[in-house]
Amino acid sequence: MYKSLIRPLLFNFDPEKVHYFTFDALKFLFKIPGVSMLLKNKFQMNDPRLERKVFGLTFKNPVGLAAGFDKNAVLYKELDQLGFGFVEIGTVTPKGQPGNDKTRLFRLKEDSAIINRMGFNNEGVEAAVKRLKTNKNVLIGGNIGKNKITPNEEAVSDYKICFEALFNYVDYFVVNVSSPNTPNLRALQDKEPLTALLNTLQQLNLSKPKPKPILLKIAPDLSDDQLLDIIEIVSVTGIAGVIATNTTISRDKLQSKNKIEMGGLSGKPLKHRSTEVIRFLSEKSNKAFPIIGVGGIHSAEDALEKLEAGASLIQLYTGFIYEGPGLIKEINKAILSSTNKI
Repeated sequence: MYKSLIRPLLFNFDPEKVHYFTFDALKFLFKIPGVSMLLKNKFQMNDPRLERKVFGLTFKNPVGLAAGFDKNAVLYKELDQLGFGFVEIGTVTPKGQPGNDKTRLFRLKEDSAIINRMGFNNEGVEAAVKRLKTNKNVLIGGNIGKNKITPNEEAVSDYKICFEALFNYVDYFVVNVSSPNTPNLRALQDKEPLTALLNTLQQLNLSKPKPKPILLKIAPDLSDDQLLDIIEIVSVTGIAGVIATNTTISRDKLQSKNKIEMGGLSGKPLKHRSTEVIRFLSEKSNKAFPIIGVGGIHSAEDALEKLEAGASLIQLYTGFIYEGPGLIKEINKAILSSTNKI
C-alpha cells in the first residue's frame, strides 16, 4: 500500500513540506484510539533472537533510524512503535538555527536517492532535551554537532554543550563531523582536530558515574589512509565505535536531473561505498570496535550485506522514505532466517 498508493501521492509535493506533513499526520494517527495497536501489530516484530548487545546497550532489534529524520526529538515514540530497534535524534546544535536557504532537499527518483543541504536546521539542544524528558523506553542516540557560526577552533565547546545537555536523556552519543552541509565541518575529520575533540568528550564522559558510549560518524568519501587514521583514533581515544557512513559528495553514475544540486547524497547510490567502508574498518581493525552500518539500505538483502561486512547494527533513512515502514520488519525477518545467523 505504501509504495503503490501513499508514496506516489507524497512524491508529488515538495520533499521538505511532505516531511513535516508526515510528522503531523503520524502524530494525529497515533492519537486515534486503536491505531497505535494496529500499527504495532502490523510493523513490529518482537523476538528475543533479534536482541543485540552492543557497546554495553541492549537493542531489541538491530534496525535503527538514522539521524536527520527526527532532528528535534518530535516523533521518536511513534517511530519506535513502527518497529525500529532504536532511534537517533539530531543532529542538534547548542543554539537553534534555521539551516541553509530553501530549496534544500531534492528527490532523485530515477536513482532512489536524496540530496540534502539542510545545514543542521534544528531548534537547539534544549528543545530536544525537553521532549526527551518524557521518554520511557525508547533507546535513543543523540547526534551532536556545532553551530554554523562557530569557527572550527571553537567547535569543541559546542560539542561539550550538547554532550552535557543530552547526557541524562540519551543512551549513546554520535559526534557528527562528516556532514557536507556546514562550511568547513569536514575539516574536523582530520587526525589532529578529531583526536583532540574526541579526547575532550571522552574525558568529560569518563568523569561521569556511568559513562555513555560515544560513536563517531564518518563520511564515505575518506581515503584508505584516512580510514586507517580513524581506526587509530578510535583506539587512542577509547570511544565506543563508528557509524559508517554519512552522505556523500560523489555524483558518480547518477541518472536524475537533480544530480547537479549541491549537498549530501543518500540512498541506493551510496550502498556499495558504505559497505566497502564497513568492511575495510572491520577487517583492518580486526573487529576491534562495533560499527553501525548506514547507507543505501533499501531491501533486506542490502541490510544483510552490511551485517556480513562487519556491521553490528544498521540504520535506515532514505530507504525508509522510499520503501516505507514495512522494510523494518522485512529486514528483521531476513535476519532471523539468515543461514549465517548474523
